[in-house]
Amino acid sequence: MISSSLHSSFHGSSLQLPLTNQYPKKFQSTIFISQIKSQKNLVSNYVNNPPTAKLTQQEMQKYCVPLAISLVLCWSNPAEAGFLSGSTGIESIPGPELPKVEFLDRFNEENQKKYAENDERIKSSPIIKELLERSKKNKEKNKQEILDKYCLRGAEWGVGDCSTEGMTAEERDTFIETLKQKIGTK
Repeated sequence: MISSSLHSSFHGSSLQLPLTNQYPKKFQSTIFISQIKSQKNLVSNYVNNPPTAKLTQQEMQKYCVPLAISLVLCWSNPAEAGFLSGSTGIESIPGPELPKVEFLDRFNEENQKKYAENDERIKSSPIIKELLERSKKNKEKNKQEILDKYCLRGAEWGVGDCSTEGMTAEERDTFIETLKQKIGTK
């Protein structure tokens, strides 16, 4: 704050020294030093005795009343979207009708028929049916294998649905052995 006000107050009286050819060379340095000292005195005076900023009643009303009103308005009313919030946008307006080209329409219909015939032929293929059946079985088998692996891990750690807590050491070992045989890790 002080630096910005210092800058503004000394902006007009910055070190602009008219030492070009007005004075002889031997006096120019002494004049320069005296001007620097006077600038230093001004700065130290300003820093030690800053001007007091007391606002009058009119200035208080000028600045504080609008601020208070805007704060009250911001905090008292919830934000609303405005008068266009419920209206549909430009995307709801249909675009212009494009001209129909018979050649492209026929070409498109023929391609759609070919694609539909190919889809039916592929779906009814015995190879695809067999592969779909295998993937269903593999999915069920893989799901059971994953469940068995998690069950074995839970039994070894003593947590989860397959926890071995409450079993004797012998029962625990036989239970883990049967899980390992079921999974096929042994």
